[in-house]
Amino acid sequence: MIIGLTGGIASGKSLVSTELEQYGYPVIDADQIAREVAEPGELAYEQIVEHFGNEILELDGSLNRKKLGTLIFSDSEKRQILNQIMHPAIRKRMLEKKAMFEKQGYDVIVFDLPLLIENNLQFMVDKVLLVYVNKEEQKRRLIHRDQAGGEDANQRIASQMSLDEKLDYADAIIDNNTTREHTITQLKDILKQWNIH
Repeated sequence: MIIGLTGGIASGKSLVSTELEQYGYPVIDADQIAREVAEPGELAYEQIVEHFGNEILELDGSLNRKKLGTLIFSDSEKRQILNQIMHPAIRKRMLEKKAMFEKQGYDVIVFDLPLLIENNLQFMVDKVLLVYVNKEEQKRRLIHRDQAGGEDANQRIASQMSLDEKLDYADAIIDNNTTREHTITQLKDILKQWNIH
């Protein structure tokens, strides 16, 4: 079974991801893979440099993610180009890792995909597990975590599909508004329902 773990910024997805790893399930993290496929020597890296030029590179040749981020943040066309380079490379690497874990005999694998629903990647997973918090709690945690201002936190939350909208797509929902213990109890209950824990 492939579990698609998703959530939103500061929703507590990392807590659930870490917990699943501790239960012995391999977690394939899309954000981590996005960094891997954009390393020098990788095809996606070559394509990014080809499209955006050398000014987005650090002196050692690695990508200056901040510069690239600033470049695409205000330009939807450039953002689309970057996504067209990155998404297939990320998917391909995730599937390679999945095949490797299956070969090792794992029958439950977790895809940690923040944009699972936005990018319509449900076809890649058997179950969608959503980590949910309400907007107020999300904002409070984001300000606390990143020492961000209220305005900045609002903008970052608004730039994502709302967690309320994501509820309809989930096979199971972990309400992470209260305590860590409560979140972990819910996770265990869901895994039991799915007959995998």
